[in-house]
Amino acid sequence: MSIPCLVLAGSRGPEDPVAKLGGVSHKAFVPVAGIPMLVRVVRALVAVPEIGTIAISIERPELVRDHPELGLLLAGGRLRLLAAEGSPSRSVAAALEALGTPLFVTTADHALLQPDWVQYFLNHLPADADVCAGLARSEVVQAAVPDTQRTYLRFADGHFSGCNLFAFRTPAARGAVEIWRQVEAQRKHPLRMIRLLGPLAVLRFLLGRLTLAAALRRLGRLTGARAAVVEMPQGLAAVDVDKAADLELAERLLSR
Repeated sequence: MSIPCLVLAGSRGPEDPVAKLGGVSHKAFVPVAGIPMLVRVVRALVAVPEIGTIAISIERPELVRDHPELGLLLAGGRLRLLAAEGSPSRSVAAALEALGTPLFVTTADHALLQPDWVQYFLNHLPADADVCAGLARSEVVQAAVPDTQRTYLRFADGHFSGCNLFAFRTPAARGAVEIWRQVEAQRKHPLRMIRLLGPLAVLRFLLGRLTLAAALRRLGRLTGARAAVVEMPQGLAAVDVDKAADLELAERLLSR
C-alpha cells in the first residue's frame, strides 16, 4: 500500500542558527556536503517503494518550485505543497486533514536520512498502534556517533532519542496532535514533557522507575490514541541538524 508522506520544512524564524549560517530563510535549503537538506530527504523518500505522494509543508512554496530537481518532481506529481501552519504540530494537523491516514511524517533537517531507515520503520510499525514514533537508544546513538550530544528521554528501561520518524496510522492518531502541541515547545526539556503524564508519572520518572511502556500507556489514555514506538537500530537516525555543531557533524559524515 502506498503511504502519503509529509516533510516538515517550515521556517523557525530569522534567528534560526542553521539558516543564518547558510544565509537562507529556511534551513531546509542549507546545503550539506553540497546538497540542500530538503533535497537529500526527498531523494531518500523517493527511493522507498511504500512512500507515495510526498507533501512538503513550507511557507514559501516558490523555494520548492524554483529548485531544478524539486520543481521537476512537483510538476510530475511526485511532490505536492502544503502551507506551513506556524508549528510542526499544526502543520501535521493540517496535513492529516488534507491527506488523511495513514500518514508518514519526517523533517527536512534529517540530512542523513537513508531509505533503509524509512523502510525499517515502516516494516516494524506495531499493527495495533494508532500513532508511532521512531526512537533510538542512547548506547546505539553513541556507538554510531560518539562525539554527538543529543537530548534523551530517560526511562527506567533505557534512554532514548527521537529520530524524526512518525506514523499517524488511523484517524484516532489526531488525538495525539493536541498533546504534541503542548510538548513541542518543551522538546529540549524532558521533565517538562513528562509532567503532561501526571504527578504519579512524574514521581516515577524522577525516581527512575517510569518505563517507556508505562509512559506510552499513559499517553494513550490522555490522547485516546494507542501510542507505540519503533526502536531504531541505526544510531545515525537520531542525528538531525538543529545547530551549528550538528551541521558540522552532518558535513563530516556525508563527506566520507
